[in-house]
Amino acid sequence: MIERRDAPGDGAAGSSVPEVSEFARKVSELLERTEYRRCDKGEDLEDIYRLRYKSYRLSDMVSDIPEQMIHDALDEAPNCYKFGIYVDGFLVSTLRIHHVSGKAPFSPSTMVYGDILRPQLAAGDTFIDPSRFAADPEWSRVYPQIPYLTLRLAGMACFHFQAPYCLSTIKEEHVGFYKRIYRSEQIGELRDYPNLNYPVVLYRATVAAIRERSFTRYPFFRSTAMEQRMLFAKPRQGELAPLTILPTAKYMRDAA
Repeated sequence: MIERRDAPGDGAAGSSVPEVSEFARKVSELLERTEYRRCDKGEDLEDIYRLRYKSYRLSDMVSDIPEQMIHDALDEAPNCYKFGIYVDGFLVSTLRIHHVSGKAPFSPSTMVYGDILRPQLAAGDTFIDPSRFAADPEWSRVYPQIPYLTLRLAGMACFHFQAPYCLSTIKEEHVGFYKRIYRSEQIGELRDYPNLNYPVVLYRATVAAIRERSFTRYPFFRSTAMEQRMLFAKPRQGELAPLTILPTAKYMRDAA
């Protein structure tokens, strides 16, 4: 087995990990053509609302909506971050992230599973709660790597906010993906979610496991503190938020 050295800051110095797989290489190559945009207003925000509807309606996840956009009150929560993911300038997917704490307990998971999560928040735990993942059906056929590019944002949020857990309120048939990639464990039973045509189940991943296991198998999940800060930090007074953020995994890889 071919081995390489870890990049600085990735883990223990001098440790060796397996050579990057062909799958990981393809994701990393697509990542080099990817941009992340935080969408808070204007046409970008409307575009991701339309993409949610397009994706969900095609799979009958939601009923017909005349305005053909999906948004809710949680999109306006103070702890909410909404992103568009672009490849070669085309919007291919979107993800919404809530940083959940005792001071800001607003998120899809706490809305549906409050009886399970609120005691944990009261004890001082914090969570990253990614939701509203949606991918363009046409681009998904061209780029099956899109879910990995998109959910990379959730890992970066965990590290930036130093949250010990990442939640997943998901369809039961998607459980295998989260167990395989994040070693997520079920902590909540099947329940109804407002305005969705299917029940959801609650899973939780330990962020330490993401760092130790996922970085080895999926090096494209790596990121710099600067990228995380550009994605999630609020601009200081008088500063403008960055329009687009380029992934930094390739720079960490090149430093290896």
